[in-house]
Amino acid sequence: MKFCDTLTEALQRPPLYKRSSAPFWEDEHISAQMLKAHLDPESDGASRNADFIDRSVQWIDSLFYGKGAELLDLGCGPGLYAERFFRCGYRVTGMDISGRSIDHAKRSAAEQKLSVRYLCQNYLTAEFENQAFGFAVMIYCDYGALTPQERQIVLKKVFSCLKNGGKFLLDFFSPTFFAGFVEGQTWEVCPHGGFWNGSPHVLLQSRYRYPSRVTLERSIVLTETNLYEYNIWNTCFSREELIDEVRGAGFSVCGTWSDVAGTPYADDSPTMALLLEKRS
Repeated sequence: MKFCDTLTEALQRPPLYKRSSAPFWEDEHISAQMLKAHLDPESDGASRNADFIDRSVQWIDSLFYGKGAELLDLGCGPGLYAERFFRCGYRVTGMDISGRSIDHAKRSAAEQKLSVRYLCQNYLTAEFENQAFGFAVMIYCDYGALTPQERQIVLKKVFSCLKNGGKFLLDFFSPTFFAGFVEGQTWEVCPHGGFWNGSPHVLLQSRYRYPSRVTLERSIVLTETNLYEYNIWNTCFSREELIDEVRGAGFSVCGTWSDVAGTPYADDSPTMALLLEKRS
């Protein structure tokens, strides 16, 4: 009866911002699957595809134009952007919570003799206020995956670690993305394992919409002995909403685009990007 109650609860719409049952980026199996997705040059599943990243770094470099400046890559993953920024002439620090991704990034940098500094840290708790970065990036719509309280922490930390005049680029999902987000539930039997677990399991996936344009992609994994719950939240912002939020943290807004590759701003784009500046 206890397991039935647990399963029944798992199938209900969870409260806003309910945490996953375990941090999946630390899971041995899931982190390996995520790294594989990151490194697939054709995939947009964990990082964007290699062609987009190339165009993105070229455009970002044209915005920053600060050869030799310190650049902070928050949520750097296995270093796909960080390596490219280093080749553009920046002194790069990459920070990510995934030990597997950071280990790969360090090995890749060593093999190519790239002097990129990588830190396996949670940027919500990291202490880097004494640094003096000229630029910071937070790419792949990570900002909207945070709770409102966590977003304020990030803005405060980035603001404190930037030089006066330093820039911060971030992207996020828009109301157009939210409008196209369809609720639903599916299930499948995975006799040979899958992305979320290497053992035979049943996978229940749900998609929910919440007020204030919040979405949830939820995966419930049922193995022979355990139930695992993984929740991926996203807040979708209008341009005006996010501008109000970042200005409240002290930033000025330099420009808005449809993505971090410099596509001109359009109201119906599913993503948007803001370039912010710290001004004393």
